[in-house]
Amino acid sequence: MTAMKRNGLLGAILLMTATVVVIAFIGKKEERNMAEHSFDVAEKQYRLMLDQTNDLLHYPRTSDSSGHTKYVDMSDWTGGFWPGNLWYVFEYTHDTAWKSAAIKWTESLEQNQFNTSHHDLGFMMYCSFGNAYRITHNEKYKDVLIQSAKSLITRFNPTVGCIKSWNYRKSWDGKTEWHYPVIIDNLMNLELLFFASKVTGDPIYKNIAIHHAETMMRNQIRADYSSFHVVNYDTVSGKVLNQQTCQGFADNSTWARGQAWGIYGFTMIYRETGDKQFLTTAKKMADFYMNNPNLPADKIPYWDFNVNETGYTAQWNYEPTKINYKVRDVSAAAVVSSALFELSGYLGEEGKKYKDFAISSMKTLSTSNYMATPGSNAYFLLKHSVGSFPHNAEIDVPIVYADYYYLEALLRYQKIDN
Repeated sequence: MTAMKRNGLLGAILLMTATVVVIAFIGKKEERNMAEHSFDVAEKQYRLMLDQTNDLLHYPRTSDSSGHTKYVDMSDWTGGFWPGNLWYVFEYTHDTAWKSAAIKWTESLEQNQFNTSHHDLGFMMYCSFGNAYRITHNEKYKDVLIQSAKSLITRFNPTVGCIKSWNYRKSWDGKTEWHYPVIIDNLMNLELLFFASKVTGDPIYKNIAIHHAETMMRNQIRADYSSFHVVNYDTVSGKVLNQQTCQGFADNSTWARGQAWGIYGFTMIYRETGDKQFLTTAKKMADFYMNNPNLPADKIPYWDFNVNETGYTAQWNYEPTKINYKVRDVSAAAVVSSALFELSGYLGEEGKKYKDFAISSMKTLSTSNYMATPGSNAYFLLKHSVGSFPHNAEIDVPIVYADYYYLEALLRYQKIDN
């Protein structure tokens, strides 16, 4: 090969390499701009929220029928997300005004550490006090979290092998009684228990968490790695009595946010245990979600994967003509995105497809189709979530936990990117 040809080939290689580097740089810049834009909108929205929210015992959850912010008291399972959102904004901006607001709202939940009527103490206390302790290392926050874990394990039944979710209620069929219902959401509360064992050295919390997770994996996850929302148990024998739904379309359907809780929950449990069975379950649940033929092209799921599908019958009063479009659930997409950023880190080279899916979902969520214009959307960040369609509650509205997991996903991606 002549010197001229060698130089020409070298030049071509250098040009191609430079082009790839430029494209990669543009891609990274675009993704950094996504985070910058999203937190900018969050700051504007939450300043407006703080301006109108003066009662520290009422926490913003969603919007009401007139489009105004709707609040709940500290007994509601969503109370911890609002201070959690404030902690995430502080973590990104380092602006101490957000830290002050986060401390104030976190400490307002302190009495909940003694609440034994709830399985949702993880949501309520770990999203608030957990972030507070992680960021500030304030010992009193650790003590609150330990007491919260003590309260949570009072709902554990060793015969069943699970922490009881709801208290007694009936299913949608009007006759099946749930005396010991366990819902897939409950996986998310186990992180509080793992934390308590780490800081106290007492394995009781971790052992209960693992026992609960293994029981759920056995009875809540189907052969195709879709999930039941509710499993009801016999407290004497520990036998499964019913596998049904409460917030999904049908007992045999896959409620989108329930699947999201499963992906996130089992990923977290693998992190805390190193047990590969949990990683496999998280991965295969993610595969079910990502490859589902009913997932829209923009990767933001309908509130249930099987709405109006043949073979799925609603037990509740479903009126298919009441809403003339199939409603999305942004909260499910936000939870899955945050989970996939973590999951991708445990899968080696295979993890790239999970990270890429999360990035694509986050880019969609950051568009005007799903992100609010400042001053609108009852001062929440994201639009188009669903609380419980069967209960005719929070249909196509903002919900505080969608914001929480979206902001968490942005921070997780930023750490991966760095």
